[in-house]
Amino acid sequence: MPATPVPLPIDDDRLAWVALALARGLGPRRILEGVRSLDAPSHIFRISLTELEALRFPAHAAQFIFDGKARQAAEAEWTRVVELGGSILTFGCPDYPERLKEIYDPPPVLWVKGPTALLARPSIAVVGTRHPSPYGTGVAEMLARDLAVRHILIVSGMARGIDTCAHKGALAARMPTVAVWGTGLDVVYPKENKKLSEDILAAGGAIVSESPVGTFPAPQNFPRRNRILSGLSIAVLVVEASENSGTRVTARCAAEQNRDLYAVPGNVTNKNSWTPNTLIKQGAKLVATWEDVWEELPSQVRLQLEAIAADESKPEAPASLLADPVLRPQEAMLLEVLRCDESLQIDEILEKLETQLTSSEVFTALFELEITGRIRQLPGKNYVRVL
Repeated sequence: MPATPVPLPIDDDRLAWVALALARGLGPRRILEGVRSLDAPSHIFRISLTELEALRFPAHAAQFIFDGKARQAAEAEWTRVVELGGSILTFGCPDYPERLKEIYDPPPVLWVKGPTALLARPSIAVVGTRHPSPYGTGVAEMLARDLAVRHILIVSGMARGIDTCAHKGALAARMPTVAVWGTGLDVVYPKENKKLSEDILAAGGAIVSESPVGTFPAPQNFPRRNRILSGLSIAVLVVEASENSGTRVTARCAAEQNRDLYAVPGNVTNKNSWTPNTLIKQGAKLVATWEDVWEELPSQVRLQLEAIAADESKPEAPASLLADPVLRPQEAMLLEVLRCDESLQIDEILEKLETQLTSSEVFTALFELEITGRIRQLPGKNYVRVL
């Protein structure tokens, strides 16, 4: 029978933060205001029921704390997190990200898998629709890759679509990335991104949540999660999003938190272009390449990124900065036919090239270009050029 993991020691102050986070009916603002009224967070375990209610805690939450149930729940939660290989970061911890402290309602507790020090690095949140076009997919990966290669930390929500593309772009640059979840650390959502979550951790990245272990993907969790995405970052980059997309929540949070807002322009006939195009009209910085972001960064952020680059310099150059290999004529002809913003079905490709290439030459060229990452195959034998 395997030995039961022994939880790492936790001091009473950190335990108090967790206990408050687990008490129903206490939001971030009420918890923070309550703790500021005490000499130390751990005093929450020693004051009377009347004093707890005087902190404007709901009666059931005050009773939960006074009865000692909150402390028991916090100790059990700490054990579960340790068993998962995670850690708990509270508002009073030295590693708690300073940028997140600046927002109106910072989460009192963060559940983290991966290095917590990563959260202090200059980062950009890349967000967008769950149903991107081939153009949006390509742009999100390209920008995330090219920004990550310059040591800007890519933060996103690991949702389907643009979020997934952003994380994959950072991983393609062999750089860490941070995923902010709306679930507990043990609940991967969406399920098809389980491998992506493993890749993020394997690459030295981190997974962050303000929800306890076991929290399932309730719809209300994700708008709340979005304020953390923008709060952790120096800026938010919107790639594609429709008029009613949840991405607008993140953009609004960025504006309220005084974060820079960037947007990639889109085709006006595509419904997913509504939010980025509208944000640009309202003053968001138009972004087409990583340089558009870089030139807007404050000088102190650039200096910090250059220091990180010097510390983490590697002998091999990142893939996105290598010279392109020479193409064979058949591959060059095929690339001329394919587009970045619209996919072509295999029959359409063969028809366009029937006077120039045999079908076997087309299939060989498609295979070679896909292997080298120049094109991507979509469902139904559709192909799109990668930016």
